[in-house]
This record gives sequence, C-alpha cells and structure tokens, in this order.
Amino acid sequence: MEFFDYIIENKDQIISLCIEHIELTAIALIIAIIIGVPIGILISYKKKLNKPILGITSVTQAIPSMALLGFMIPFLGIGTAPAIVVVVLYSLLPIIKNTYTGITNISPATIEAATGIGLTKAQILTKIQIPQALPIIMAGVRISSVSAVGLMTMAAFIGGGGLGYLIFSGIRTVNNYQILAGAIPACILALLVDYFFGAIEKLVTPISLQNEKNNQEKIKKSQRKNKIIVVGTIILIAFLFLNEIDFSKKSDNVIRVGSKDFTEQEILCYMTSHAIENNTAIDVEEECNLGGAQVVFSALTNDNIDLYIDYAGTDYTDILKHKPISDVDKVYKTIKKEMKQKYNVEVLNQMAFNNTYALAVTKDTAEKYNLKTISDLAKVSNNLIIAPTLEFINREDGLSGLEKAYGLTFKDTIGIDGSPRYTALQNNNAQVIDAFTTDGLLKKFNLTVLEDDKNFFPPYYAIPLVRSETLKKYPEIEKVLNALGPYLTDEVMQDLNYQVDELGKSPEKVATDFLNMINLTI
Repeated sequence: MEFFDYIIENKDQIISLCIEHIELTAIALIIAIIIGVPIGILISYKKKLNKPILGITSVTQAIPSMALLGFMIPFLGIGTAPAIVVVVLYSLLPIIKNTYTGITNISPATIEAATGIGLTKAQILTKIQIPQALPIIMAGVRISSVSAVGLMTMAAFIGGGGLGYLIFSGIRTVNNYQILAGAIPACILALLVDYFFGAIEKLVTPISLQNEKNNQEKIKKSQRKNKIIVVGTIILIAFLFLNEIDFSKKSDNVIRVGSKDFTEQEILCYMTSHAIENNTAIDVEEECNLGGAQVVFSALTNDNIDLYIDYAGTDYTDILKHKPISDVDKVYKTIKKEMKQKYNVEVLNQMAFNNTYALAVTKDTAEKYNLKTISDLAKVSNNLIIAPTLEFINREDGLSGLEKAYGLTFKDTIGIDGSPRYTALQNNNAQVIDAFTTDGLLKKFNLTVLEDDKNFFPPYYAIPLVRSETLKKYPEIEKVLNALGPYLTDEVMQDLNYQVDELGKSPEKVATDFLNMINLTI
C-alpha cells in the first residue's frame, strides 16, 4: 500500500517525466530511422562499404553507454542533446543491418524480371526492393525502439529528464518506491512501443506473406485494427510535442541554475532558484541533477548554466589542482582569485555549512573496535573493508591521501557510487564508507562519524559560483545568495537532507518550505 500511496502522491511528476521520456525516445528513433535506412540501402549497393560501416556501428554498440555519454558532454554540453545522440548511435546497428539484409535477400530472379520489363534501378528500389524488405526493416526498428526506451533513462544523469530521474534519485536516497516509480513505467512504455512497431510491421507485410492459416478476411480485419493503433499513437505523440511548445514570449531576464547529482545539491538548486525569483525580477530555469563535479563545472564554463553551489575543497583540489590544505581563509582566497583569472567565474561569499568528507561506520563496528577517530581506525583497518565512492577513490584529498596521512591499510576497497554504499554497510559487505558531514543518510542509518583528528580533509564550505557575465548583468544575485548563506548551517543542511532521504519529501518542497520558514526577503 505504501508504494501506491507514493504513486498517488507523486502522480503529476511521474506523468510529466513519462511524457518527457516518450518525447526523447521518439526524437531519437526518428533520427535513427532517417539516418539508418538510407545507409542500409547504400551498403546494399556499394558492397565495399558493407564491412566498414557495419563494423563501426558494431564497435559503437560495444562502447559502454555512460562512457559514450561522457565523451559527448564536452562537445554537446548537458541536457537532452548528448542523450539523444547516444541513443541514436546505439539504435543504428539493428536498423542498418536489417535494411541491408532485407534488400540483399530479395530473390535475384525478381530483380532480373523487373529489369527485363524496363524498370530503372530507382524504380526497382522503390517499387520492388523496399516494399518487400519493409517487414525485415521494421523488425530492426522494433528492436531499436525497445532498447531506446531503456537507454533513454540515462538522460537524467546529465539533466535531460525522463523516467531515469526517478530511478537515479531512488538509488541515491535508497528509496525503492522511487526506483519502481521510474522502472515500472519505463518497462510498460517499452512493451507499448514494441506493440506499436509490431502493428506497423504487420501493416507493411504483404498479405501474401502472412500466415496462410489465417484467411484474407481475418488478415484485413487485423490490419484495420493495426491502422487505428498506429494512427492513434502518431496523433497522441504529435499532441504531446505540440503541448510542450511554449508559444508565449519568453522573458529576456532568465538565468539557469544547475546542481550536482545528489540530494543536498538538488535542495540547493531549488532553494537558490526560488530565492532569486522571490526577491528579484529574474526568471530562473532549473537544471538540477546534472552529474558530478567536472560535468557541472564544465556546464558553467561552457555557458550551459549560469550558476551553481559548489564546495571549496572540490574547487581547490579537483578543479584548480592544488594540494589539500586545512586553511579555510587561504583556500577561499585562492579559489576566488584563480576562478576569475582562469575561468572568468566569480566566487561569492561562503555559506555557513561545511560539508566536508568524513569516514563513517555502524554503531556496532564502532563499539566492537572502540572507534572514535580515524587514528583509531588505522589500528584495525587491515581487518575491515571500505566501500567509498568512485570520486573519493580518485581524489588526492580522498582515499589515497588519507591512507598516507593515517597509515590506513584496508583489507579490501570496493568502489560503490552513491547511496548503495550505505546498503553495503548495513549488510556488512563493507564496514567503512566515505560520507559528507551533512548527509541525511548518516541520520537515517544512525551511523558513527569518525573524527578527522589530524585535520586531513580540506574545508568544504559551500560557495556559489557565477559566470562573470551573468553577475555583471544581474548584480542583485549576489545580494540574495549572501543573505541566504548564513541560514544554512551544518545542522540545518543535515535536517533538510534527512527530510528527503528518509521522510520521502521532494527536494523542491523541502527547499520551498525552508524559504517560507525563514521568510527570506531582500
């Protein structure tokens, strides 16, 4: 019953994301068909191109989708464009291969007879080859369409929307209801898409080639039903596209606020957006949940977004490539100076909360080994398994530097991204994880945070990063964010994160409720 309660409570969001998913999938499939069918026809005539083109498309499909997506971001930015391109590339192989197979497998005698009655090559192609190959071509399109529905869930990883948003959000917050709310509609949509293209496949198959056990009257009746399904679906999709078009004149005063892909960042994204809209004449477009540190910073410097809230430690070490230090003032001044010089990005005042790294263990593990500090952990680390995030493993201010500073020698290291590492901790698949000090999941799972007694971790105070052009055009942004910052303490942020991660509230509602509570007015 709780799952159905979640569906009812969030039905508007689920419907909206489902419509987005349909639109993105439809665009990708249409482009793939427009590109794939002509290429399939081309290689059926130009035999020398057959192996190279099919080889390239096969290799493309062998590349992991997330790797291909990451490769596209520097060229196409964030949002829907790279996701659509990746799905198109993955959809080409079945379409090209089936088009080629369908055309080349037509009986040579049929082609010879058509040539004998005086048909040109173009006429043979349009009147003989394509009509007879259509059932096989549609079978390829059908395969591509089903896989495209599943692949398009990754669009949410870079702010493209779709049902993947619910799946990724559910994984991050260990919310199985949210995962199912995204996965079940995606599964149903894949089945409906398969049924739709199956209807088209039957429509384009000549009656003479259909099952002889069915008489012609039954076949014609079935085709009339399929025509209704196909036409009705096309009209529905066209309506969805038209409904999404905004014919109203857009305001010139628009900025885009982005965020990384975890709970706290989504809350900050909505909070920043609403605070600016409530206190200025600026309209805000939210680009929340874009990805990791490098993805979002790249979006800022490539003019895909105008501002986002980052962390001092991330900018100092991961972006500017400095050695980690614990001097808060020096870190901030260095970031402010070098961000302006190197990237033309303005750094506003630090906010009150310091979401730095920490190591966490369960209460049972802490009691068993008498753990209070990371130095205590170092004495028994050879008996324990750590499950850190991939980013933590690869950062100099993360696991490698921490092991050197404290002499940690873990029994094993298992990289697990996002909140599934908390599940690994609860299931005793690992005994130590990395965390952020304001994580709501720390409160949810009642974990013990070990003291960084050697002050290894650099400060991770939240800092707004704004494009210089944007701040010059809208200087009032700085006043709003400077007023908001002092309200956001460590305790406040952990509680806000907890409301999302444990109580199941949406990040936008949590952000809006908090702004209403503090009554922020500038």
